[in-house]
Amino acid sequence: MSTAVANLDHYVAAFEEAAGRLPGAGMPWLDAFRRQGLAAFERLGFPSTRQEEWKYTSVRAIERERFALATETCAGLVEDDLGEARMEGLEAHRFVFLNGRHAPQLSRPGKLPTGVTALPLAEALGMCPDRVEALVGRRVAVEENGFTALNAAWFTDGLFLEVEPGVELVHPVHVLHVTVGRDEPDAHHLRHLIHLGEGARAVVIEHYIALGEGVYLNNVVDELVLQPHAHLRHYKLVQEGLQGRHIAAIDTHQLGGSHYRSHNVCLGGALTRNEIRADLDAEYAECELFGLYVTDGRQHVDNHTRVDHRKPHGTSHEFYKGVLAGRSRGVFNGVVYVHPGAQKTDAQQANHNLLLSREAEIDTKPQLEIYADDVKCSHGATVGQLDEQQLFYLRSRGIPEATAAGMLTYGFAHDLVEHMGLEPVRRLIEELLVRKLPHAAELQGVG
Repeated sequence: MSTAVANLDHYVAAFEEAAGRLPGAGMPWLDAFRRQGLAAFERLGFPSTRQEEWKYTSVRAIERERFALATETCAGLVEDDLGEARMEGLEAHRFVFLNGRHAPQLSRPGKLPTGVTALPLAEALGMCPDRVEALVGRRVAVEENGFTALNAAWFTDGLFLEVEPGVELVHPVHVLHVTVGRDEPDAHHLRHLIHLGEGARAVVIEHYIALGEGVYLNNVVDELVLQPHAHLRHYKLVQEGLQGRHIAAIDTHQLGGSHYRSHNVCLGGALTRNEIRADLDAEYAECELFGLYVTDGRQHVDNHTRVDHRKPHGTSHEFYKGVLAGRSRGVFNGVVYVHPGAQKTDAQQANHNLLLSREAEIDTKPQLEIYADDVKCSHGATVGQLDEQQLFYLRSRGIPEATAAGMLTYGFAHDLVEHMGLEPVRRLIEELLVRKLPHAAELQGVG
């Protein structure tokens, strides 16, 4: 029996043993949903590089492991252990999850405005199961791939957020996921459900960090629904550990006049893959996707995005940048699909990459598929090294070569950070960039 088949049997047997203890066990609709996920996983297994969507990203390292469902919540952690992840100066409704489960001793939800429901998903299943049922599995198909199937079967917790029509959630919701490494590899299956009513506004920060070392998997599904004229700002910051794997599917359904802005920043983890989809399903829907990935060593970051323009007068702007060093690898695949009848669509897409070593690699594939004739669309990608003329100019002003290289690299990456309107998040990412980028010590000494 191959390792892959044996490990697949391991997950099936583990599910049968744990099913009765999963959140919401005993609810007919949820039990059926989980069984559907398990059956899909048995049929699909993990994705393979033979599949076009996974051509450049191998998950063999995940397939070879036997990840256990984490059961420890690490109750001994205190707030100081969260360090800078608390984001100095951030006033937010904070929900902390340790190894995939809510940690009330570290969470600070505060007082929520009237018309806002924000709960750990495991609690929401007990308090408002009908509202959870209305959102679970509506955007991300169970059968999409082995990871979404496994998430459907195993998900334990996450954020449930509903904002009623016309309500503005003034302070952000900070969803902080902390992984504490253990001797055995753990898997954490997380699901976030966000529903904004007509004209509602909210900011959500989805943040992943690791304390200590250890092999683990964060398998995440986000299902987002924006009713007409709703506005959502979604920050996602991945700072996984050196042996952490992060696989995520984010799907946003947008109705007329809604506005979704995504800031997706990947700075850590051995393997990170984000699939981000925006479905503009009514006139005048708007979507902005900003992404930044900075890699070194043997890190691998894969960003797959898709924007569907289904109705006229939709707008989407997508701008992703990558800085790759060492023997790291990046993948960008962005699809903008303009459906028949989606006239007056304005869709712009760009992906720019900076390679800092000969061994670093990027596979970039921006795509446009247009089936309407009155549109304004563009796409493009660039791959290059530091500009020798700019380096020469800085060195001619007395700046050492290493410092000059650091300044140019930081400037290239910071262009994406400037779009972030939330200052505490922007400030943290700026600090992390200075540490992560080559020649950080020299750069910190400038000025």
